[in-house]
Amino acid sequence: MFKEIVINAGEEETRVAVLEDRVLVEMYIERSFNQRLVGNIFKGRVENVLPGMQAAFVDIGLEKNAFLYIEDALPPRSNGHSADAISNNISSVLKRGQEVVVQIIKAPLGSKGARVTTHITLPGRYLVLMPTTDYIGISRRIDSDRERDRLKELASRIKPENMGLIVRTVAEGVDEAELRGDVNMLLQLWQKINSRIARSPAPVLVHRDLELSHRILRDLFSEDVDRLLVDSRLEYEKIMDLLDITGPHLKHKVLLELRDNIFRDYDLEQELEKALKRKVWLKCGGYIVIDQVEALTVIDVNTGKFVGSVDLEDTVLKTNLDAAAEIARHLRLRNIGGIIIVDFIDMQKDEHRKKVLQVLEEEIKKDKTKTNILGITQLGLVEMTRKKTRPSLSEILQKSCPYCDGRGKVLSEETVGIHFKNHIFELARQTGVDTILVEAHPLVAARLIGAGGANLRELEQKTGKNMYIRGSQAQHIESVIMRPLHDQAEAKAQILPVRSGQMLEVKVEEAHVSNANDGIARVNGFVLDIEGAGSMIGKTVPVEVSKVYRTYARAKVIGRQVGS
Repeated sequence: MFKEIVINAGEEETRVAVLEDRVLVEMYIERSFNQRLVGNIFKGRVENVLPGMQAAFVDIGLEKNAFLYIEDALPPRSNGHSADAISNNISSVLKRGQEVVVQIIKAPLGSKGARVTTHITLPGRYLVLMPTTDYIGISRRIDSDRERDRLKELASRIKPENMGLIVRTVAEGVDEAELRGDVNMLLQLWQKINSRIARSPAPVLVHRDLELSHRILRDLFSEDVDRLLVDSRLEYEKIMDLLDITGPHLKHKVLLELRDNIFRDYDLEQELEKALKRKVWLKCGGYIVIDQVEALTVIDVNTGKFVGSVDLEDTVLKTNLDAAAEIARHLRLRNIGGIIIVDFIDMQKDEHRKKVLQVLEEEIKKDKTKTNILGITQLGLVEMTRKKTRPSLSEILQKSCPYCDGRGKVLSEETVGIHFKNHIFELARQTGVDTILVEAHPLVAARLIGAGGANLRELEQKTGKNMYIRGSQAQHIESVIMRPLHDQAEAKAQILPVRSGQMLEVKVEEAHVSNANDGIARVNGFVLDIEGAGSMIGKTVPVEVSKVYRTYARAKVIGRQVGS
């Protein structure tokens, strides 16, 4: 597998893409105004202790107080696990006003504050130092029992007294001298942090984790990466300086490519756009639909354009196999966490279900984030959980729609029309003037006017008012503006943007609904019915306005068309 890392270092944000066999599988984004918080260490002060939740809120100087569970507050045992939380009460561990050193393990998400722990970890190149835990752990990704035993023996020799070490995957094959150098560097860092803790009043940040490109070097850039591309000379020099200390043997894999937009040149911008869409097309012609809510993601698999060539069961199997691989990729790429439900297409054969689950499990193994697959049901549903420690891609790049408030839907023109029709009746009863102007989205305006103006005439009969209804593209579909006008002349001046005999150049947008020979154009939302322009859709034509009515005007084409 050819693995590469592409770093796009800009003034306002740094983006890092991880590709496997030229396919985008992971994306990391850090912005200068929204620095990453996970890994940062704070000296905080306990604000509230909640026995009913066995947790406490800690002021660490951020907008929202951090959340500290009892298992993250109890002194750890020598095996690396916290003392039994059941036999302890949070009130006996923490007191209000108490100062406590904590590390963020889960970033603030939505209305929730950060989750923190008192069990500090300091990651290095090959090892993770745990100053508060007496424990030795070996990465599960190291498969060889012989290598695991060797690394455990080395770790036990270099482990600081009363502290713990976790041996990282990249330590495989590394000798004692390099591991010892990593430990010494981490111990010096811990001493500096302790010094800041001693002299700084709470709440205060005492240690900030590395910036994105340096974390990538620490956490992802290893022997299995074929090359690392960076588009900034300054960032390139920083990377090379750091590798002089942490991994000089990797320097030949770092390449400087000075480009205006390295993401665009490597088609990563387009891949990013696809990663934000609900529908994802598969190679076979099927597709998956991904719907995310706060703590749950549902993924639906469909055959789409794929009709197969053997039989229905074979078509379903191929679609589900393609979907399994693509789902695993998008979980990594979008950084989806929490509970995940995948609705595969129903499979009749048990062997097919096992094959799909096997592909999903194999692809999930490539993911560094802890993921559990709980099996597949008779209905083809797969239940999964994936640890969430940082915001998803959509949470970083998007925000809830200010119109639909995250619902993903707006009211239909029929619903809005019926709703505001009652408001029009109420306004008519309250005002003594004879004329009312209504401004709405063109779809809503058309609904209020009705075919041939039938609904408009009914409104005027029931209200006893002169009604002028104007369609405007600038108006949101769920919003309607109504106001009384003192005379019809004022209404005509505001609602009728054209006059008889006026010459205009307009774009024909569509054919007339009931007369396909005519074309429809709009001037500030006002409809122009253009005689004989039904075949000119999409073209700009010169017209003369022949007659103006309250809800539309008629026009005819003059001379030659001037563009397209």
